[in-house]
Amino acid sequence: MINLDLFDDAAEEGASTDSSREDPEQLMRRLIELLVRWEHAYYVLDAPEVPDSEFDQVYRALQKLEEDHPTLIQPDSPTQRVGGKPSEGFLQVRHRVPMLSLGNAFEDDDVLAFDRRVKELADLPANAVVDYTTDPKFDGLAISIHYRNGKFEQAVTRGDGTVGEDVSSNVRTIRSLPLKLKGDRIPANLEVRGEIFMFKKDFAQMNQRQAELGLKVFANPRNAAAGTIRQLDPKIAASRPLRFFCYGAALEREHLRELKTQSALMKWLAEMGLPVSSLSQTAKGAEGLLNFYRHVGDGRSELPFEIDGVVYKVDSFDLQDQLGFVAKAPRFAVAHKFPPDEVLSRLLNIEVQVGRTGSITPVAKLEPVKVGGVVVSSATLHNLDEIQRKDLRVGDQVLVRRAGDVIPEVLPFSGNVRNEGSVAFVMPAHCPVCNSLVQKEEGESAFRCTGGLVCRAQLTQAIIHFAHRRAIDIEGLGSKMVEVLVNREWVKTPADLFRLQFEDLVQLERMGEKSARNLLDSIHKAKQTSFGRFLFALGIRHVGEATARDLALHFRDVNNLMAASVDDLLKVNDVGPVVAESIRQFFNEPANQSVVHELIALGISWPEDQVEETDVNHPFFQKTFVLTGSLSQFSRDEASALILARGGKVVGSVSKKTDFVLAGESAGSKLDKATSLGIAVLDEQTFQGML
Repeated sequence: MINLDLFDDAAEEGASTDSSREDPEQLMRRLIELLVRWEHAYYVLDAPEVPDSEFDQVYRALQKLEEDHPTLIQPDSPTQRVGGKPSEGFLQVRHRVPMLSLGNAFEDDDVLAFDRRVKELADLPANAVVDYTTDPKFDGLAISIHYRNGKFEQAVTRGDGTVGEDVSSNVRTIRSLPLKLKGDRIPANLEVRGEIFMFKKDFAQMNQRQAELGLKVFANPRNAAAGTIRQLDPKIAASRPLRFFCYGAALEREHLRELKTQSALMKWLAEMGLPVSSLSQTAKGAEGLLNFYRHVGDGRSELPFEIDGVVYKVDSFDLQDQLGFVAKAPRFAVAHKFPPDEVLSRLLNIEVQVGRTGSITPVAKLEPVKVGGVVVSSATLHNLDEIQRKDLRVGDQVLVRRAGDVIPEVLPFSGNVRNEGSVAFVMPAHCPVCNSLVQKEEGESAFRCTGGLVCRAQLTQAIIHFAHRRAIDIEGLGSKMVEVLVNREWVKTPADLFRLQFEDLVQLERMGEKSARNLLDSIHKAKQTSFGRFLFALGIRHVGEATARDLALHFRDVNNLMAASVDDLLKVNDVGPVVAESIRQFFNEPANQSVVHELIALGISWPEDQVEETDVNHPFFQKTFVLTGSLSQFSRDEASALILARGGKVVGSVSKKTDFVLAGESAGSKLDKATSLGIAVLDEQTFQGML
């Protein structure tokens, strides 16, 4: 039996959490009251208090209790009726044929039992193979669509299964729903049953627009679809990316006898232009049902829409009639649910991780829960803004969501009862890896460690950048070798590269004497560089090759640069407030200063007269270039170096600030944009002439 105290904040302090000791009638009453409350919140208030998985858990507990004590079944039990009351605000409509819910299967044994019951109730042999129709179980809003003489007439929500809400004006706006059916076999009256939902991609884009406009952001596509259909203004529904798939129809008996099977019905509906799922198929026996379940489950994360299970229906209408119904569901159909992808947990702590670029990411440490078939105990919280927007605090009950292989997401839980002692998360002032200062740049949501040259979390990436051919240029020092050196802790800062010994290098796998000597020769050769290359190699955030060159020209000496104030830095060509602050933060960090001094002490140098004086009259001076297409006379790097040497700048995208576009063969959208903006386009011959 489950622990109700996890859900019931009204449980008295010190009360027993062992619900198995309660009187069966009292426990049944508690379960009923809990489920009725949750149903009201879900169906009437549009404010779910718990995820579906928790509702199902309590519902199954009540079912088991009623099976064990049938004489105690209460008339108001959720198991004895279809659903909750419809919400007010729309015209209420009584369904001609009730919209019943389905029984649920959660394990393979439940499916085997369903197939066995079908054969027993239909008086079929135990070894008979029943044909079934299988469909995905869309995670959306159930709807009944009425057509009269092939034309859309009315749309009604499921409601309580007997009475629903007329939402015709909103449903009419759904583009995937035909307003007029096609073909010559259209009945005078047709009631189609289906699901309204959103594609995951459309939902994400809509939520982004909602956030940009300062409007409500929806928790998931299902809530978004349900909330949209219940809007009183159809213009809102028209502006949102709703879709519709049908999964059946309420037909007169003569039509059913003519069609004979559910699969024939679905084919007929598709012929009339109604959207049906391409995943639908027929299956033979329980083995076929389980194969379909596994096949769909394996590809679930790749589907464009959310599903929470699959649905099995006996294919033959005659056999469906023979099986009939129980009070709330058909005996000929069942929903086989996937493991829950939204489960309750508790936020135990919020820790931070340091990325390879220095970004500080908060990570939720959770009570381990099984979500989507995987145990989840931690999940990224992205950034401080996200934590504050969701108002997450240590000790909170939270929802953990995971669909397929998607990274787990932590969401606030509407039923959370917060402890008065809970404390809001505060971003640490110092990096947990290297103790350098943590800074947040203006206009960004991310916090970053400023210890770029000494932070172990950033070290591999920092060394790879430092050794790049356009930086210090250590030939033969690739990314895999850097990883080996860092993992062995032979290199803890860029300065350690110049301390490497031949005797150590020859011990490495696939590193012979010749390779070791070649690498050491490259390292020694790299000591002779230019001031601009040296500054670029340091990996200061926002300082690219062109900016590093401008800094070298302006300050001419590293000590002058390290002592420069923000105001001093702003005097440099193309250095704005963000870049100036980034440079100042980098050199404010004592560890970074120490590495720079070590590098110079170990022999990194540049001739004083090699500070790349630039001809201010050259046509490239202070001009911005974009390179596109395949160049035949130069590589991209060579062309960029030639531009930089003449005082120009190379950027990645075309804008109004671009002066020239150098276009090679197969130039694409950048060339088109340059042409539309009237920017000068150079071919290689013209470029060489200007050089």
